[in-house]
Amino acid sequence: MWQIEEHRRLDKQLAGSVPLEVLKRYEKWKDIARLSGSPGLRAIKGFHDEALSGEWKGHRSSRLGLQWRVIYCVVANVLLIQVVQVTPHDYRRS
Repeated sequence: MWQIEEHRRLDKQLAGSVPLEVLKRYEKWKDIARLSGSPGLRAIKGFHDEALSGEWKGHRSSRLGLQWRVIYCVVANVLLIQVVQVTPHDYRRS
């Protein structure tokens, strides 16, 4: 079973401007990630899970809606997924 670690600022971000539908999909995403990790997320075509490049090299992105993405990185040797951001598709690092 995988462990999910969320960035400390994620609670504020999720409570702010994220729509309820996206929050529900994020909770479902976390359930799948806990059970099967990144390979399980890649198997579900609706998430469009992909590796990122450029500034975000080493991170992955899953689609939570047409606009919203969850950005995370995987630490495979300890079965850990670190969620960095849930963002409206703006990959500039802040």
